[in-house]
Amino acid sequence: MAEKVLMKGNEAIAEAAIIAGCRHYFGYPITPQTEIAAYMAKRMPKIGGTFLQAESEIAAINMVYGVSSAGKRVMTSSSSPGISLKSEGISYLAGADLPAVVVNCQRGGPGLGGIQPSQSDYFQATRGGGHGDYHMIVLAPASVQEMAQLTIRGFELADQYRMTSMILADGTIGQMMEPVSFDFDIKEAPEKPWATTGTQMKREHNVVNSLYLVPDVLEEKNFERYEKYALIKEKEALAEEYLLDDAEIVIAAFGIAARVAKNAVNAARADGIKAGLIRPITLWPFPEKTFKKALGTAKQFISVELSMGQMIEDVYLATGCAVPVTLCNRAGGMIPSPEQVYEAIKAAHGKAGE
Repeated sequence: MAEKVLMKGNEAIAEAAIIAGCRHYFGYPITPQTEIAAYMAKRMPKIGGTFLQAESEIAAINMVYGVSSAGKRVMTSSSSPGISLKSEGISYLAGADLPAVVVNCQRGGPGLGGIQPSQSDYFQATRGGGHGDYHMIVLAPASVQEMAQLTIRGFELADQYRMTSMILADGTIGQMMEPVSFDFDIKEAPEKPWATTGTQMKREHNVVNSLYLVPDVLEEKNFERYEKYALIKEKEALAEEYLLDDAEIVIAAFGIAARVAKNAVNAARADGIKAGLIRPITLWPFPEKTFKKALGTAKQFISVELSMGQMIEDVYLATGCAVPVTLCNRAGGMIPSPEQVYEAIKAAHGKAGE
């Protein structure tokens, strides 16, 4: 049995990034993700890596751009307002087709909001976040083990598709402590013939750039990028299905909300209500096929969120509004309780039986 270590979720992300081969981290402290930077500050010098606390979030993301251009695995992390500052740089990464991993350990907003956990950056993450036509691969961990596992997967997907992967966690998962195993099979980083590593007079110069002044050329690049996105939507969408085979009331939830919702589903089953759970693990691409499959038995969907209702729009789209979709939520740093979710399930069950 693999050895497990008791760690915070934020620390698990940092250690997993190192295991994945990340030797360059640039960040700026902000609650509730500061432990990632603190961990990197201790570990990177000991392994010949680079830790740099940038003068701002804007500086940090542009340092990520530079290191990725040189073909190295690189990561930055922040929390909600800090990710907003990084958004222009993330768009530049997308425009230059550069792989990187960005961690957002979400807090309540808008504005400075509060330091309690939230899921209200869903739109920002799944709709790009910065300007222009682009997507990121968005991975949503629901445990400390997944904080580590999905970080490694994020690096692999970023390199495979030459794009940014975002780990979209929430403050609860970042701060909670659980046993975690780092017994992973690590895929070696692929060759990057496009990187700016010096020509040694053996090849043409590589140019990393996101500026295309000829409209036809920029349009062609965007069409090419969306062909890649279509492939990712077909191959990489991932979700956990829980008691879904005969579920009439289907909960959709990710991150800490999914852990709460699973308890409510169990309570509903104990009372004879056929409830089930879909936990999207990739928020982009959204696991549409799993939702469409659930329509075989579902009479209602309930989106459980730590926001005013953002993922619910993707639930509407995935199900084609074939059955009712309702929202069970808390906001501002509050977390729905199992009892609140269970009451939503009972209300939906009553309506479905009318």
